[in-house]
Amino acid sequence: MIGLYSPGTSLIHRAPTLLKLLLLSLCVLLIGTSSDPWVVSGAAAGVVLLFLIAQVPLRAAVAQIAPILLILLVAVPIQGLLSGWTVAALMTGRLVVAVALAALFTMTTTVTAVLEAFQTLLRPFNRFIDADRVGLLVALTIRCIPLVSDIVREVLEARTARGTQGSLLSIAVPVVVRSLYAADALGEALIARGLDD
Repeated sequence: MIGLYSPGTSLIHRAPTLLKLLLLSLCVLLIGTSSDPWVVSGAAAGVVLLFLIAQVPLRAAVAQIAPILLILLVAVPIQGLLSGWTVAALMTGRLVVAVALAALFTMTTTVTAVLEAFQTLLRPFNRFIDADRVGLLVALTIRCIPLVSDIVREVLEARTARGTQGSLLSIAVPVVVRSLYAADALGEALIARGLDD
């Protein structure tokens, strides 16, 4: 979800996050349980219409859907040979539509809005869990993904600059050590803000 948000003022951008999440869940459930090709085809047409309404950049939308197409290059022939080409086509439609809907959700909803919706969903369970702390945990998790990605990139660049092509261990050790340093710094920042328990 990081860096995927595409700013806009469309109806889809302005829709409440919980409503978008509910509709996403219902659509994926409907598509996943339906064996009718017309339902999947209608859902695909609906997704195209939603992308047009949202006015998200075409290149960004394709970039979100493209990774599943690589998986389908392998999965579709296997599914076609084992279960038949109709089943393979239906599986392809289901996966592409589900991924496209999820991509539309992430491209039209900020991370902050998703975290707030997540906390709102957890509020009824306040007796058992602290929704704010869980929200903080999810936010930190989302924030740490690009942080670790940057650490891996920097380690790989340093390894290339030195001209070494060592083992996986030569990548893993610096990544783990630098990640632990980053986690320690993050922990100190949280303690400084009063979140020390």
